[in-house]
Amino acid sequence: MLDFPPKNIQTYCEQHSEAFPAEILKEIERYTHLHVLMPQMISGQVQGHFLALLSKLLAPKKILEVGTFTGYSAICLAQGLQPGGRLLTLDINEELEDAVNGFFKKAGLEQKIELRIGAALDIIPELSEDWDLAFIDADKMNYDNYYELILPKMRPGGCILIDNVLWSGKVAEPELKGKKTIAIDALNKKIMQDPRVERVLLPFRDGMLMIRKK
Repeated sequence: MLDFPPKNIQTYCEQHSEAFPAEILKEIERYTHLHVLMPQMISGQVQGHFLALLSKLLAPKKILEVGTFTGYSAICLAQGLQPGGRLLTLDINEELEDAVNGFFKKAGLEQKIELRIGAALDIIPELSEDWDLAFIDADKMNYDNYYELILPKMRPGGCILIDNVLWSGKVAEPELKGKKTIAIDALNKKIMQDPRVERVLLPFRDGMLMIRKK
């Protein structure tokens, strides 16, 4: 991945954004950079706090996350859950299961967050409906499939967030190169024309689509 946005811009944003107070997130960042390939996939301070603030604004009862990684974004999203609310996060990587569940426990969120290991394309069809908030940040080639499976299960007015939709700016190049770039661009164009939703593509970090179901 390219340095996107530029490092100086990212640093400036971090300096002018409130740092998340939870010490556990610093521990997750350290663990991710020491033990996990592609640690840049972690949400980080600015995006993490954005997710937490948005969740607090929406006050969701049920949150669905596709792509847990090391649990950083799930902990942020869980900050806005209503009393008795829950967050279900899905990931295919069983090697990180124990570490991630350990982080959730340290954060005092083991009763609110459930990590389910398996293929999201198999799990999502079995889920109930009326989700309030969903965050998609997993394998890019299946973004469209996740979107189509999740949208019917969202309550009217529910919000879906899709991460990495600028793909280091590659989607805006004159000639699109690479299967993932082409797939993400196709999804962006599809959602732009989707009458079922309202949408805005935010030039935030690596790009985030914010979608409201009508």
